[in-house]
Amino acid sequence: MQTVVFTNDIARVLDDSIGQLSPHGIFVLTDTNTSRLVWPLLKNCCASMESAGLIVIPAGDVNKNIESLSCIWAELQRTGANRHSLMVNLGGGMVTDIGGFAAATFKRGMKFINVPTTLLAAVDASVGGKTGINFGGLKNEIGAFREADSVIISTRMFATLPPEEMYSGYAEMIKHGLLDGDSAFHRLLDYDPVNHDFDRMLSLLEESVGVKRRVVAEDPFERGLRKALNLGHTAGHAFESLAMSNGAPVPHGYAVAWGLVVELVLSHMRRGFDSSLLRQLSDYVNSHYGTPDITCKDYPALIELMHHDKKNMDDLVNFTLLDAPGKIVIDCTAPDSEIEVALDIFRDLMHM
Repeated sequence: MQTVVFTNDIARVLDDSIGQLSPHGIFVLTDTNTSRLVWPLLKNCCASMESAGLIVIPAGDVNKNIESLSCIWAELQRTGANRHSLMVNLGGGMVTDIGGFAAATFKRGMKFINVPTTLLAAVDASVGGKTGINFGGLKNEIGAFREADSVIISTRMFATLPPEEMYSGYAEMIKHGLLDGDSAFHRLLDYDPVNHDFDRMLSLLEESVGVKRRVVAEDPFERGLRKALNLGHTAGHAFESLAMSNGAPVPHGYAVAWGLVVELVLSHMRRGFDSSLLRQLSDYVNSHYGTPDITCKDYPALIELMHHDKKNMDDLVNFTLLDAPGKIVIDCTAPDSEIEVALDIFRDLMHM
C-alpha cells in the first residue's frame, strides 16, 4: 500500500520523502495556477525543491489531454530525466492524473510523489493509483493503474481555495461517507467544509481517504470491490462530459454530487434505499451544488454518455448502488427506460 501522510508540516515531510527515494533529478509538475500561487511558497521552504526543474501546463480539466501529456514527456526528455528521476505532482486532480500517467509511462516508469493542492485531489485523484487523460470527449478514457510512491496531504494547501473548490472535493467525501455507513454520512452532512478548521478537516479527510485506501488495498485493479468507489460517477461523468461538450464545464465534484442523487434514486427503485435518506442528500446537494443545466431533451445524450462508461458490460449501463449506507452492491445494470425514470425523479427532487 502506498505511503499517505497527513500533515500540516508539509515542507519537512516532503524533504524527508524525497530524501528516502534518493532520486537522480527532481521535476515538479504544476499548472499555470499552482505555479503562481503555490510553487513559490513550496520552493522557498523546501530544501529539496531548490534545484528542481519546473514543468508548467495550462490549467483546467479541458487541458488534461494528449497535447499536454506530450509536452510533459518532451520537457522530461529535453532536460535529461530518466527512470531514476522523480516527479512531484503539485496541483489539483488534473495535475496528479496527468502527472501520474506521464511518470508511469516515461522511460517505462519513473518515481512520483503527489502533493494535492485541492480538497478534491486530496480525497480522490491523488490516492489509489488511477492515472490518465481525457480523450475523444470522454473523461479519463486513456490511463493506467500506478500508485504514487507517496502522497502528502495538508489542509494548509486549501487556505486560498474558493468555496466552489471546497464543495467540489467534499462531494467525494460524502460519497465515501455513504460507502462507510450511516454515522459517517450524517457526520459529513453536518459539517461545513467552507468555514473549516484545518485540524478538524485534516481528521475528516484522513477518515475519508481511509475508506478509499481500504477498498483499493483489497482490489487495486478494479476487478470487484473497488467498483464501489464509482458510486455517483456513472451519472456524474455523463453530466460532466455533457457540460464540457456544451462549452460550459462544471467542477467534477458538482457533477459527482448530482450523480450521487441519480444513483441513490436508482438504489431506491432497485434496492429499496431509504427515501428519507435520499431526500436528505438531494436537499443538501440542491442547497450547496445547485442543479445541472439539463432538460428531458438531454436524456438521450446523457444515457449515450453513460453507455461509454468503462465499467459497462454488454449493452447495459453498470452502476454501483446501495441497499443502505455502508451496504454496497456492485455490478448493478439498468435499462435505458429506468435511467430515464431516475433522471425524471432526480429533476423532481432537485426542484428543476
